[in-house]
Amino acid sequence: MKAAAFELAHAADVAEAAALLAQPGARALAGGQSLGPMLNLRLARPDLLVRIAGIAALGGVQETAEAVTIGACVTHAAIADGRAPDPGLRVLERVAEGIAYRAVRNRGTIGGSLCHADPAADWVTVLTALGASALTSRGRTIALPGFVTGAFRTTLEPGELLTAVRIPRLPASAGWGYVKACRKPGEFAHAMAAVLVAPGLRRAVIGATGGPPIVLTGDAVSQEGVRVALSGQLEPVGVHMQTVVLARALAQAAA
Repeated sequence: MKAAAFELAHAADVAEAAALLAQPGARALAGGQSLGPMLNLRLARPDLLVRIAGIAALGGVQETAEAVTIGACVTHAAIADGRAPDPGLRVLERVAEGIAYRAVRNRGTIGGSLCHADPAADWVTVLTALGASALTSRGRTIALPGFVTGAFRTTLEPGELLTAVRIPRLPASAGWGYVKACRKPGEFAHAMAAVLVAPGLRRAVIGATGGPPIVLTGDAVSQEGVRVALSGQLEPVGVHMQTVVLARALAQAAA
């Protein structure tokens, strides 16, 4: 199929993009790797697409002693290639290397993936586990998972853009694990789990459940904790897959 008719605008800066996106029926276009297929299938029918990939302020990176900040339009490929700062343990590089295929990574962006809010997308689960925060054009700092409110839904308001993601640095003693179950490499996951273990912190995030990420902490980070959290949400096979990937992610974190 072909996309329904729409207008296309190229925003020069964040302020212009925000003004354009405040119009009814407007949507942002970054890499287009998620939105493009939805347009062709007519699952999305915006009246106006606002291209934001060329805005310099959305492509920058920063790092401090406490955190790294990655612009919303930094691509998966840039992260996988080490051209963006990492919070520790090469976590972001390792995750980005496993996203889809190189052609997708070359254009897809970390902010676009987060705003698309597909429950089975890598960054939604990973960034939540890392304790990241979303920075917006209105000066809001929104801790994940509060940014993602449901499948394909976020807290962004009309005329508000995600400008960057801030990720706390990992302590040297941290353990990290991330496992996803796919039919073949490059596909969206059927089950996924990210685990972060650090002094005073034990957090696991379960993704690909059809809704927002499920956060487990403390003693709930266990296979039984997953069963309790997913009770009534998934079929038994789905629950089993989630417990298996969590066990593998826990093993990675321990190693």
